Amino acid sequence: MKYIIICLLLSAASVFAQPAGKIMEEQNIKSDILKHNVKYAIYLPPDYETSNRSYPVVYLLHGYGDDQTGWLQFGEVNRYADKAIADGTIPPMIIVMPDAQTTWYINAFDRKQSYEDFFFKEFIPAIEKDYRIKSSKQYRAVAGLSMGGYGTLIYSIKHPDMFSAAAAFSAAVRTDDDFIGVTDARWAEAYSKVFGPNLKGKERLNATWQANSVLGLVQSKQTDELNEVRYWIDCGDDDALSKGNSLLHIALMEKNVPHEFRIRDGAHTWTYWRTGITNALEFIGDSFRQK
Repeated sequence: MKYIIICLLLSAASVFAQPAGKIMEEQNIKSDILKHNVKYAIYLPPDYETSNRSYPVVYLLHGYGDDQTGWLQFGEVNRYADKAIADGTIPPMIIVMPDAQTTWYINAFDRKQSYEDFFFKEFIPAIEKDYRIKSSKQYRAVAGLSMGGYGTLIYSIKHPDMFSAAAAFSAAVRTDDDFIGVTDARWAEAYSKVFGPNLKGKERLNATWQANSVLGLVQSKQTDELNEVRYWIDCGDDDALSKGNSLLHIALMEKNVPHEFRIRDGAHTWTYWRTGITNALEFIGDSFRQK
């Protein structure tokens, strides 16, 4: 009888045991463009070290004030990915999380922080050389939250040849008037190094903003261009950024661009992003699968 009970317990444990992927939080890439080393974290799926296969990849971007560990420390993305892979919700995939500091993921007005150039010319090539990654658009996606949601949209709209899918959480999408209305204190803290110091009023709508306004870029693109990427847009109903995300939804509708749009109960919090990451990864995973 004891033997039977032990066998049953072992059997139950094996059912509930979940293979875990490998996490490395303090990796570095030397950047000639940025003139310093850039940290990144990476999630490798559970079977990475026991297989010879190559994997699709998601570049997962952090928000303002976080670093490459944010999605792991606060978002627990590895735990959600492990479970989703184990139950077949998503295919095994590599998740790469770079540290962008407070660059907004774009090239600064004075070119002293050309993060976008770094990302496409140095970072992606290095990552896809060092790890077993399927290096083609069909198997590459970008996602992120807040500042990283902004970066997700900027990268996918400006570089549709690079990504099959983009998932933006609580993306920092602003109208021209919203951008003009940023307080001087907030401007000095968050925007001056990227868009230009001491800018007031319409001075803020300079060439850097025009090249990196999400709503402006959507308006400037043809429907066929926008349709090259599958979009997932998700923002809480209590998030101040829900206005910009709703306007993005309307702009894409007017351009006849199919996309997924979610306004869920919640605010600009990790609780909101954690509860949505599995659905976003499932959306991305569907892009990696053959139809």
